[in-house]
Parts: sequence; structure tokens; C-alpha cells
Amino acid sequence: MRASSDPEDLIAREDLSLAALFSGIALANAGLGAVHGLAGPLGGTIYAPHGAICARLLGLVIEANVSALRSQATGSAALSRYDEAATMLTGDPDARCDQLIEWVGDLCMKVKIPGLSRYGLSEDQFPAVVAAAQQASSMKANPVALTPETLTAILRQSL
Repeated sequence: MRASSDPEDLIAREDLSLAALFSGIALANAGLGAVHGLAGPLGGTIYAPHGAICARLLGLVIEANVSALRSQATGSAALSRYDEAATMLTGDPDARCDQLIEWVGDLCMKVKIPGLSRYGLSEDQFPAVVAAAQQASSMKANPVALTPETLTAILRQSL
């Protein structure tokens, strides 16, 4: 937040750059998921910064993944990882998936991540984006297979 609220804060900008590097290394090692599975085709469809696309999709994809995981089985390792991320990001040792989703949404509002309609995304583009996303290698690392209907719902919410 410091880097976005005070662009002259060079320490905050350096910290943000280091965080970006670490996240890239983590993504390369852990594999990507539905956020990048959708972001790739979206990047070829609309003119928008990749980071803005990913930020707008992140909470929506987490929410869809959590919902799908909860409906499929109990005790999912992926749900536990989402809970762990919630405790780390919120600072609350009792935080769970729902608080993570809320935290991501709040952060996107604070840093003013716009809906993707601002960049020209419209519902008539959804079928092509979903079809391309389903073929994306990034989807293989998603913790649960998301249906075309779920991917379409994510895109609709991203507007």
C-alpha cells in the first residue's frame, strides 16, 4: 500500500519490486492456475495491463476454487493452503478462506483495480476467452477443475 499511496517512497518501491520478483519465482515453481489461465486469453482480447487483469480475477478465482473444493470433498489440502494464505495476509491466526477472499477484494478496491469492462471486455467475448482458457497449460495447476460455466461466471463478475 505504501508504494501505491506514496510513489516517492523509494524503500516501499524497492520492497514492492522484491515482492514481485519473489512472487514470480514462486509462480514459476508452484505452477499457475485459473487466474493466469484466463489472463492469457484476456490479454490477447482486451488492451489491459496483465497485473490489472490478474488482480481483478484473483479474488473471484479464489472464491470459485474454494466453492468448488468445498462441494467436492472435506479436508482438502488446497483449502488448507488457502486458509494458510488467509492467516499470512490478514495477520489473523484464525482467518480462513472467506477472509482471504474479502482481503483480496478490499485490497483491489483500495488500489482502485477497475472492472475489466473498463478495458473493453464484454460478454460476447466470454465464449472465446473461456475456450482458450480451458486449453491453457496454466489451468493444469489450478487446485480444482473449473467448469466453463464457472469460468464464464468469473468473467461476468470481473466486469
